[in-house]
Amino acid sequence: MVNLVALQQPLIIKLMKMAGVQTHSVEIHPGTRMNFWVPNETLRKPNKKTNTTTIDPNPDKPAVVLVHGFAAEGIATWQFQIGALAKKYSVYVPDLLFFGGSISDNPDRSPRFQAECLAEGLRKLGVRRCVVVGFSYGGMVAFKMAELYPEMVRAMVVSGSILAMTDSISDSTLKELGFSSSSELLLPDSVKGLKALLSVATHKKLWFPDRLHKDYLEVMFNNRKERGELLEGLLVSNKDGTVPQFPQRIHLLWGENDQIFKMELAQNMKRQLGENTTVEGIRKAGHLVHIERPCVYNRCLKKFLSSLPPDEP
Repeated sequence: MVNLVALQQPLIIKLMKMAGVQTHSVEIHPGTRMNFWVPNETLRKPNKKTNTTTIDPNPDKPAVVLVHGFAAEGIATWQFQIGALAKKYSVYVPDLLFFGGSISDNPDRSPRFQAECLAEGLRKLGVRRCVVVGFSYGGMVAFKMAELYPEMVRAMVVSGSILAMTDSISDSTLKELGFSSSSELLLPDSVKGLKALLSVATHKKLWFPDRLHKDYLEVMFNNRKERGELLEGLLVSNKDGTVPQFPQRIHLLWGENDQIFKMELAQNMKRQLGENTTVEGIRKAGHLVHIERPCVYNRCLKKFLSSLPPDEP
């Protein structure tokens, strides 16, 4: 039987190209490749002799990097933001390792390694400075990237995420949601499990036929072993959950009805991160705020981006 989600992939690729981005694979180092959706205008036709593609970043557009969460790859996560940003910004959408065709033979499963590979991939694409927008798992990678490479990350927008998944936050969140483990929540292996994840991730309950849930599971939840290891790599001891001093401006853009990482966590993070951090809530939206209220989310995101001072030449 034809997988309906997989069947849409060629159409999505075409629509994304119309929106302003196309897919491009980058070798980070031997054994590690990361897929990026990059601005159309930055890619030149392959050289016939060397069969290599020339990368030519647009200096007139600030770079914005959209980093996805754990339950979907880049395009599925940010499909409603790309077109809204592409006219004014150079939009880059990575697929983190073990999502969307990005792979690695390195055993490191930490957010730090994801951040290192993401930064290296962006460098190879010619991105010197950027604003990073991170959602959920992608927010943790974004925080780590901003900590490691402050010269590259000029500002951050983070939605539905935390600095690090400490023991206490993990235990209390899972207990409150009624799940026994992060894998049970974020790596569903059945239609029932996927429905449970969507139920806690959204404010307004969505209905899809079971067939579509099943097809989504087959396409979006591959590399299960490696993704389980990524979840294990997220956990840090409470005593190791230190708060870095970020020089960047940080905007916490939240769904007010987020059940996974509640608004109180965002307010607490603001107090921890200090005066460079702002918080904004979006009403009638849960964890998937950028999908549930895309127009409002995009308006808030663009307002923050336009408030940033011009970057250094």
